[in-house]
Amino acid sequence: MTDHLVSPDLLEIMQCPSCAGELREQPEPAALVCQRCGLQYPVRDGIPVMLIDEATPSEPGTLPDKPSPEDPSP
Repeated sequence: MTDHLVSPDLLEIMQCPSCAGELREQPEPAALVCQRCGLQYPVRDGIPVMLIDEATPSEPGTLPDKPSPEDPSP
């Protein structure tokens, strides 16, 4: 079983507060990363901090890979 930063069901309905983009988990540093604008929202003690003022930009080329539709993992 894969460890998740946040519940997969919660992650599915969350979106970036800045641009409404899709979010993906990033394990180190623990964050949710917007796939559209690249902002990283920290996850502290299992709680995503979804405040634009707390977000940091991703390094170019470091956005997490989007899983393929065939990927059966949750």
